[in-house]
Amino acid sequence: MAPPDAGAGGAGAVRPGHGALVIGWVERLPTAWLLLVVFAGTFLLTFVIYHVVMRAAAGPSGPALKAISPGLLPPMALVFGLIVGFLVAGLWGDLNNARDAVNREASALRSASLVAAASFPGRTSMRMDALIDRQIKDAATKEWPAMRDQQATLTVVPAPLGQALRLALRINPANQSQVTAQRELVSSLENALDARRQRIIISEGTINWVKWLAVVALGALTLIAVACVHADNRRTAAIAMAIFGSAVAVTLLLIASQALPFSGEFGVKPDALLEVAPSARAPG
Repeated sequence: MAPPDAGAGGAGAVRPGHGALVIGWVERLPTAWLLLVVFAGTFLLTFVIYHVVMRAAAGPSGPALKAISPGLLPPMALVFGLIVGFLVAGLWGDLNNARDAVNREASALRSASLVAAASFPGRTSMRMDALIDRQIKDAATKEWPAMRDQQATLTVVPAPLGQALRLALRINPANQSQVTAQRELVSSLENALDARRQRIIISEGTINWVKWLAVVALGALTLIAVACVHADNRRTAAIAMAIFGSAVAVTLLLIASQALPFSGEFGVKPDALLEVAPSARAPG
């Protein structure tokens, strides 16, 4: 699956570099493959660092490496933990915002359908339900794959929702009750448009390569520090590095699996919208 161009839709869009392409490819892997790739890459890095540091410790630089204080490890681990904590907190915030936007859109479309059925029964209500149904199906089958690939766009208003709004505005109220109902109907459709806009904006967010580089670099530097502190005991160094390397792998797996709010096994699905589709409601 090809990652999207950076700044898609912009006049001067710049194609992403190789680093961004690799990151996008990793973030979209199925969970099992993501687990395999992250752990294999992390343990390969740990293995390389171990052998490089142990070889250096056996040479002229050995005394200097072995003299590194163990007091270096706590602040480095703390910095690594803080960076990861802030990054994951932001990802979980985006995931919650994405879920809220989808729920708000579903609630607005459901309200529009109910108002139309209660105040404008007959042809207007049937037409409104048909447009809402089409909008939800288009969102689930077209917009969700586009958001998953970060290729969704706000440049065009979805045709079914635009037509539903025009239909609501063309209604000629027969009494004050219908005037109020028309206002509520238009407001619900506008809320649905706004919620859709929010979910597409959220879908465009990602972890840029600088943040990924910072996390990986801090993890690698901490592994180097662990190897240096235990350079005089190879077995202790191997055990300590394996433990911290596993922690780094778990951290990278957590970040990668949550990086795209609408992608992967843990991404937000269109279930809330499909549940309120007029065609999904039981007759009567």
